Amino acid sequence: MEAENTPTEILPAHECWRLLRNAPFGRLALCIQGMPGIFPVNFVVEHGTIVFRTSEGTKSRFSEKAPVALETDGTLNDGALVWSVIVHGHAATINQTSELLDTVTLPLQPWESGRKDRFMRLVPETITGRSFTPLQASTHPQGARAHDE
Repeated sequence: MEAENTPTEILPAHECWRLLRNAPFGRLALCIQGMPGIFPVNFVVEHGTIVFRTSEGTKSRFSEKAPVALETDGTLNDGALVWSVIVHGHAATINQTSELLDTVTLPLQPWESGRKDRFMRLVPETITGRSFTPLQASTHPQGARAHDE
């Protein structure tokens, strides 16, 4: 029996921003010496931008004033709807004193120990999102696993 096709809905920008505001974390994608890198980050939306904290290291070094993407996803209505939002833009360290003082009060706490005193801002150039109804669990073969080739 074939699965019923459910159309993918392209989400308007305001809906993407609403979903971003409620997302617990995302994945920051950047280029590291010619190779893709993906890092889980928690973030907050502030004035149409995305703010995250990090330490001195790979994320901060390779995302500074560079093209990056942030992706987050989730489900709605008890799993009846799956969504994904992707933001493309450039990230930079927040350096201006007044802006940094405002940013420190954001509800953005590090997840892991260690110094995470670098606040970075992703300024979006594009934001896209989509949602769809997932296939019912009963339509997936039980025990299906990936196999090495």
